Amino acid sequence: MSGHIISLHEWFETPPGRYLLAWERAQFDRTVADIFGYHALQLGLPELDALQANRMPHRWLATGEPVAAAGGAAPAPHRAALITDFAALPFAENSLDLVVLPHALELGADPHATLREVGRVLVPEGRVVISGLNPASLWGLRQRRAQVYQRLGWGAPFLPTAGEFIGYWRLRDWLRLLNFEVEAGDFGCYRPAVRSEKWLGRFEWMDWAGDHWWPIFGAVYFLVAVKRVHGMRLLSPAWKAPRSVAAAPVSIANRAGKTRAESHNNQ
Repeated sequence: MSGHIISLHEWFETPPGRYLLAWERAQFDRTVADIFGYHALQLGLPELDALQANRMPHRWLATGEPVAAAGGAAPAPHRAALITDFAALPFAENSLDLVVLPHALELGADPHATLREVGRVLVPEGRVVISGLNPASLWGLRQRRAQVYQRLGWGAPFLPTAGEFIGYWRLRDWLRLLNFEVEAGDFGCYRPAVRSEKWLGRFEWMDWAGDHWWPIFGAVYFLVAVKRVHGMRLLSPAWKAPRSVAAAPVSIANRAGKTRAESHNNQ
């Protein structure tokens, strides 16, 4: 088993994988329900319908391989599946309102190129929502210990061995360089790195404790960022007159002038 590469799709079939996936599903549902527009895209992870709570009329799922080979999960009826390179998306510049990346950066050959492409296709003020495994967590520590043991010829990894984990603060730096502004960040799944569902259930109390006492050490992070365009200013609708015009002192001056004229005529 030490030489076997564990994919993210295989790992999500394990008890800790299902536990993490349930937390992520709740986060995506809560977040994307309040993001509006016309076009939304999910990159990767067909096991999770990250856009199911979103109400945009056009929603797509893009994978890097046929969906059946990516874990056997069929796309939801409202999503069209695309097979594409995440660093070369088949969408025009400034055409998407929302892009969600559930673990897509970890599995990509060039995560920075993927983020640049997301920045290209998003409209100004468009949102990107990202989830990823946190290397600075109890689970990440167990994974690094397992890697040391594997070099000695024994032991098995706890987390997927395919792909590369990207730290939360490192990802924030990437986003800032690409003119994204982080709106919200959260962490979850604080239970210890145990494999059985029974022991995960016994440590349920640690989700509450971790969220209050050591929030940045959750096994997974969740991040929302908005695309900013320097020099761009959102305009009010043409039918909505600015208050400054309504309160302008011109009418007062005109009225005063009219009063003086009327007084002169009366004389």
